[in-house]
Amino acid sequence: MKKLNYLASFLIAAILLSSCGGLNKMKEEYGTLTFTTTPKVLEMHGGEVEYSIEGEIPSDWFNEDAIVEFTPVLTYEGGESELESKTFQGEDVEANNKVISKETGGTIEFNGTFPYKKAMRKSQLVMRGSARVAEGDESVVLPDRQIAKGVKATPNLVMIDPKPTAAADKFQRITTQKKNADIHYVIERTNVRESELEKEDIKQLEKFIKEAEKATNKSYKEILLHGYASPDGPIDLNERLAKGRKETANEYLNSVIDQKKLSEEGAERIYEGKATTEDWEGFKKLVQESSIQDKDLILRVLNMYSNPEVREKELKNMAETFKVLAEEILPRLRRTEMDVAFEKEGLSDAEIKNFIYSKPDTISLEAALYAGNQLFQDLNQKLRAYELAAEKNPNCFRAHNNIAYVHLMQGNLNEAQDALERANNIKAGVPCVLNNLGVVELKQGNIEEAKDYFLDATDAGNAVDYNLGIINIKQGDYEAALNYLQNKESFNTALAMVLSGNLNQAESMLNRIEASAMNDYLQAIIAARNNDQEDVFSNLRSAIRKDDALAEMAATDMEFVEYLENETFNSIVQ
Repeated sequence: MKKLNYLASFLIAAILLSSCGGLNKMKEEYGTLTFTTTPKVLEMHGGEVEYSIEGEIPSDWFNEDAIVEFTPVLTYEGGESELESKTFQGEDVEANNKVISKETGGTIEFNGTFPYKKAMRKSQLVMRGSARVAEGDESVVLPDRQIAKGVKATPNLVMIDPKPTAAADKFQRITTQKKNADIHYVIERTNVRESELEKEDIKQLEKFIKEAEKATNKSYKEILLHGYASPDGPIDLNERLAKGRKETANEYLNSVIDQKKLSEEGAERIYEGKATTEDWEGFKKLVQESSIQDKDLILRVLNMYSNPEVREKELKNMAETFKVLAEEILPRLRRTEMDVAFEKEGLSDAEIKNFIYSKPDTISLEAALYAGNQLFQDLNQKLRAYELAAEKNPNCFRAHNNIAYVHLMQGNLNEAQDALERANNIKAGVPCVLNNLGVVELKQGNIEEAKDYFLDATDAGNAVDYNLGIINIKQGDYEAALNYLQNKESFNTALAMVLSGNLNQAESMLNRIEASAMNDYLQAIIAARNNDQEDVFSNLRSAIRKDDALAEMAATDMEFVEYLENETFNSIVQ
């Protein structure tokens, strides 16, 4: 009995020693496992880092009684991020994990994403593991294996410089002022009666002409005389009457106009005279507006017959009705219409700029908006013009939007938001206001809210396309970004090209736009992707000369991972 107990104890100890020895062997030979990361250097897109890891376990490594847990871990200064772990088991283990054969080995895979942090630029992706026997307490910790180095964060180079939009003004330096009056005539007559010249519309026309002629900033634009005959009576008589009425009205108007103010040549240029022999259109309009009992019947006759003689005959057959027409409608058609128009020239650009400060009461709403939009380049002067516009009309959404526009250009987000809220309360849904609200959100880092505003503001013009280009770079959709930015010569366009793999186009774009430190830095990234060492170094030198803060950025930029141990590279970035 004692021998049996001794033998049992010996076998148990042997098994335990064997298991422990197997785990130690796995730990010692852990270096024979190979891990491949795709991409080789992790990359951030849209704020997320996607990874794919494939591990090859060689034959004779995985103990039949072992359970191994593998955990990819990204380590960086100040912390680490554990990724999704997976557990595998040997062939003799009774569990539900993937089995790895001791004889043939096997493949393990890890896929996933994790949110990017700035500290991850300089980091290591390691495979951390632990092995234990299925039956018992024995376990070993496998040493960390570095399988990737750092995270590329090139999309974060995007310039968050969304473009605000100003509302257009309606300023017109040359405006037209018009006045009209009618002279009415007795049946079959062309002479102008004194009683007609005493009517209010004639008096107002005379006053309008005299005041305009006295003004130094007004000149004649158009004089239109249109003589009419009513559509009753012979055509040849009506033709003579229409022309005669136009001519007598012209004689009257010539007596009112100061001939010194209007040369013969000028009169020929602006004068237009017409004569309508039978005013059937005017007749139809007056009948439609009247309350004549047989109105519908009259209109039906007009629609049925186009011949003027037939029309007149049919109407005269309706004796009582024609009597009403002769009393109420036809006299109103025997007339000459007179239209006189002057052009008024407003303040000059120099006067507007001066009066914004010296005589603000003389500046109209539209002139103030025009000054802000077109005349001033200095942002403070623009703001003064737009604030004056808001004083002129506190309920003008354009004035408040343009005040916000200046504040956005100056970086005053709170003031801009206040002005935009006023503009949107006055008139909701205006594209330029929505675009500027999107600019505020984007500047505050609210990507989704900004995108919603920009998509609702597409009618605001090219600025919205540029702003949506920024959004799509931030969200990692570089093809969409290029669609919005394709006609924009900008750093962000070049960046979208780089991120889409169009390196030659990106380089060409950078050569066309204004030189800057960031342009040189992006050129260095392009060179690194093209394996052009000399261009990497020369562009980095140029970038850092223009902005020495870029040295620290380059030192931790995994776009230059192949150069991190290079002596020349380190001499440039240190």
